[in-house]
Amino acid sequence: MKQLVKLEQNPKYGAPLGNKAGINLEGYFKLYAVRKQIRIVYHESGQTIKIIAIDKREDMEVYRIALKRILLMKST
Repeated sequence: MKQLVKLEQNPKYGAPLGNKAGINLEGYFKLYAVRKQIRIVYHESGQTIKIIAIDKREDMEVYRIALKRILLMKST
């Protein structure tokens, strides 16, 4: 929760994501939580911050989940 409060205060708080291992998340950001065991993937657009995924980093699963959700949002 602490990371989400920090994010609310500064939308540029996280590190930018790019294209890694065939998962293109350019324009999205990540935050670490729980001693870097959990990743928060989000997108900032003007005054709005959209949390795309919160999950463990293991095997880049959080990034795959984020990509699926992004593609789903774009298709609707």
